[in-house]
Amino acid sequence: MAPAADLRSWIALLEREGELVRIAAEVDPHLEVTEVVDRTVKGGGPALLFEKAKGSEHALLINQFGTERRMCLALGVERLDDVAQRLEDVLEMQPPQGLVEKVRGLKKLKSIADSLPKTVRRGACQELVFHATDVDLHSLPVQTCWPGDAGPFITLPAVITKDPRTGTRNVGMYRMQVLDGRTTAMHWQIHKDGRADYLATDGRIEVAVALGLDPITTYAASAPLPKHIDELMMAGFLRGEPVELVKGVTVGVEVPARAEIVLEGYIEQDDLTDEGPFGDHTGFYTAAELFPVFHVTAMTMRRDAIYPSIVVGKPPQEDAWLGKATERIFLPAVRMTVPEIVDYDLPVAGVFHNCCIVSIRKAFPGHAKKVMHAIWGLGMLSLTKSVVVVDEHVNVHDYEEVFFYVGANVDPQRDVLLSEGPLDHLDHAPTHQFFGGKLGIDATAKGPDEGTRPWPEEIEMSDEVRALVDNRWEEYGIGPTGERENGRRGKLSRPLRQVLRR
Repeated sequence: MAPAADLRSWIALLEREGELVRIAAEVDPHLEVTEVVDRTVKGGGPALLFEKAKGSEHALLINQFGTERRMCLALGVERLDDVAQRLEDVLEMQPPQGLVEKVRGLKKLKSIADSLPKTVRRGACQELVFHATDVDLHSLPVQTCWPGDAGPFITLPAVITKDPRTGTRNVGMYRMQVLDGRTTAMHWQIHKDGRADYLATDGRIEVAVALGLDPITTYAASAPLPKHIDELMMAGFLRGEPVELVKGVTVGVEVPARAEIVLEGYIEQDDLTDEGPFGDHTGFYTAAELFPVFHVTAMTMRRDAIYPSIVVGKPPQEDAWLGKATERIFLPAVRMTVPEIVDYDLPVAGVFHNCCIVSIRKAFPGHAKKVMHAIWGLGMLSLTKSVVVVDEHVNVHDYEEVFFYVGANVDPQRDVLLSEGPLDHLDHAPTHQFFGGKLGIDATAKGPDEGTRPWPEEIEMSDEVRALVDNRWEEYGIGPTGERENGRRGKLSRPLRQVLRR
């Protein structure tokens, strides 16, 4: 299925697929929407289009990415790993040896070239233009999500800046606290590229904020790409067609032509304000902190513009599937740097940066610790607080199986590594902000060259007996519980789970 071209075609697709509910009743963006969404997300429910958001003439779309199926629909794939395969094909390009390989290589290069953003003369995002004193951010249904929030926050923006030194574009997703009708705070965290652009300027930096994009471009704004890679180019690559851009009306920054709403403006060096508290994806409120002030010089939009939002808080929330998409899509890039990695998992409960589970092809003593250090030096994964390493046959997405090997294979004195390094801006646990302890757990099997006693053989039934029982299972009359998952040990039954959790 071809990816949606803009937010409206995405909404139409969701509706055709039975993945969207329109809510005609008036609902208040102040807290009420959050409670509705929180229950819907945790119940695996649909995307929601609030057609009558209290205090605004604009509809509010939320939970568009809240399930695996919708994330796959957004990316136009059957499985999230299918997107990773496309990226892997490009990353693993080698000098072609024969004519057929040369033709394939040219097609891949053309696909990359065709992904570059394209500037057009007019864009639907500028059907309505509001300048200066006509700008009123309060006209948008911006949510106050949680009772302790300092105010309403724009939570699903694509914030566009340019590096003052190189002109390289950056598109990032940074929350924005609405301060009044024409200013917001800009939550540029210390490790983010938007903050790097801001710090590189001697005075003023122009900023554009796009709201209501096609789902792939929205996702790309959240992706942890290296600074030299244009997020809009990546969006074009994943879409199979370039993102169309139009020049801003008051800034020299190009903006997505099909956006629902665009905020244009600037940030002055050292113009700071208290931002927060904010109920964050960590499950805790982020305390107030000084961040730059964004001054809006123009607000442009489509007629009957639709405002997009997202709620973050105690997981699982909608952002879980944005994170899972990143996990799968960037696996090939991780393998390019650490090729012994078979797979990895960032548990949703670990809120992206608290835990990473990695399976490896172990080849030498201390290999697991080598991989831990590699992850702690790899892009945004460098902020990971704890790393668990298992052998290649372990399913990193099966937390019961992982915990079995953590319990079985780990001698804490030998296999637990305590280190230190940078931590996420939002992590409240370390004594010093941005920096603290790291935990590595080596749950791989150990050999004699690692100073262990003889390692015992795992208990596994023979393939012949498994096949025999598979073929005869209906004869036994027990029911459907004989199926094995992942070809390995079975799961606990639901009644047993309930007994164990009492």
